[in-house]
Amino acid sequence: MRVATTIATVDTPPGLHAQDRADVYALLARLLFGADAAALAALPHAPPWPGTAGAAAAWESLQHAAARCNATAAAEFGALFVAAGTPPLNPHECYYVAGCLMDKPLALLRRDLQALGLARPEGVTELEDHLGALCEAMRVLVERGRPLEQQGDFFRKHLAGWAGACLHDIRSAPAADFYAALADFIEAFFATEAALFGIEPVAAPHEPTAYQWRTGALQP
Repeated sequence: MRVATTIATVDTPPGLHAQDRADVYALLARLLFGADAAALAALPHAPPWPGTAGAAAAWESLQHAAARCNATAAAEFGALFVAAGTPPLNPHECYYVAGCLMDKPLALLRRDLQALGLARPEGVTELEDHLGALCEAMRVLVERGRPLEQQGDFFRKHLAGWAGACLHDIRSAPAADFYAALADFIEAFFATEAALFGIEPVAAPHEPTAYQWRTGALQP
């Protein structure tokens, strides 16, 4: 799996054409792996999102945040996701499903990826259950024209059940600015994907998440 090297061009409404959906997943992966300078520079100049009102508003807010935070997003990413030991945020499926990294959910994900003909490239150190890696897996499934049922099954198994809690933690983190806007857009985009697949939309948790318990950040 490789992160796409071009900024997503979003120019068709939901249901988005397959390549448009793949481009959005590629953009999300790039920004979740780091504060990609080219993506941040291009976002304010990207066309408006022509779809549902919620996604359009979240996209516009993300564009404004990219313009506002262009010079600070890299430091923000470091403050949120990078630290010796345990970083403030761990956007991994295992962390939210099992409470720790490299547990059974990762093994199940690797089994599913293998069945789909996908694997972590040699030399890549980020785990496959990172939210960015899962967006990249979705990009590949969409771009390769895998059946919608297969795409939806992967989304339901590996994103729908925990991503809402993770996105809630990102937007709630005191250091989050650009990444709070990104979390809002991801949630809105995932809602359109869930509707496409006919499953329940990703939602914020009703109970405190692992991050909130650990940091004491229990405010809504």
